[in-house]
Amino acid sequence: MQRILVTGALGQIGSELVPSLRARYGADGVVASDVRVPAGPVEDEGPFVYADCLHIRQIDDAVRRFDVGTIYHLAALLSAVAEERPRAAWDLNMGGLYRVLEVAREHGCAVFLPSSIGAFGPGTPRIATPQDTIQRPSTMYGITKVSSELLCDYYHRRFALDTRGLRLPGLISHVALPGGGTTDYAVQIFHDAIRFGRHICYLREDTKLDMMYMADALRAIEELMEADPSRLRHRNAFNVTSMAVTPAELAAEIQRHRPGFTLDCEPDPVRQAIADSWPQSIDDSAAREEWGWAPRYDLAATTREMLAQLETRLAAEASSGPAPRAGRDAG
Repeated sequence: MQRILVTGALGQIGSELVPSLRARYGADGVVASDVRVPAGPVEDEGPFVYADCLHIRQIDDAVRRFDVGTIYHLAALLSAVAEERPRAAWDLNMGGLYRVLEVAREHGCAVFLPSSIGAFGPGTPRIATPQDTIQRPSTMYGITKVSSELLCDYYHRRFALDTRGLRLPGLISHVALPGGGTTDYAVQIFHDAIRFGRHICYLREDTKLDMMYMADALRAIEELMEADPSRLRHRNAFNVTSMAVTPAELAAEIQRHRPGFTLDCEPDPVRQAIADSWPQSIDDSAAREEWGWAPRYDLAATTREMLAQLETRLAAEASSGPAPRAGRDAG
């Protein structure tokens, strides 16, 4: 069986996708790669290779060396960081993808690429955003995501490359720390609830955005890549979601478990403008129809799981030191 290569393996999605894939396909069957040298489970539990996606030879060498048949390409700059560093975002998000697709074309690899609700824009219907609709994003991150979807579609049509992707919403995780995304408040709020009993949000309290618990996102990725290709009409990329919430609604759910928790909002103009250009809710019926997608975590279940997991983790970190911050990733 050919191996799987995960780029950006130490980032927000990769830090959890790699262990999940190794549990599914075997530790030796999943090769983690990043531009940082890892420590901990990613390094200890399976093969790791240093690979910069901006250097095509490094990706090609990894594919050859490990006999890779599928690439999960996660290396990217997230939305808020991309606005601060637009040139770097274009170079990595597009240049890295182009090199990965070229290597995949040469070796016949399948490719998974995460897209985002950031691929939509101010002209997109904001309620129940359709699978096929106007995509005119106003951010560099969104521009790279639309371009990535189109480029993957091109490689599928032109070269019969098996490319697949998901438009992921904001991801809520108890493992990865915030890494520069507009929806990162939905992770930080849980840390702050446990540590301080208070969170200061950089978005307005009524800013509704789609969210998903990481366990659902990982399952969606894996199920899509195992889906019968003959059923897939929308390859790059499927809308998926599990909940649409505001900071106020998320805070209210946390208060059910921690009654003293308080939320204050001090909107950051850059992140608020990004959030206001994104959908409030999306229609994921295509994913449900074409490969059987169905979420398992709603707001209540996500909140219970996040608080329980973080209480244990933060108590352990208090005695052993802080966890490393998330690096370059997608989402």
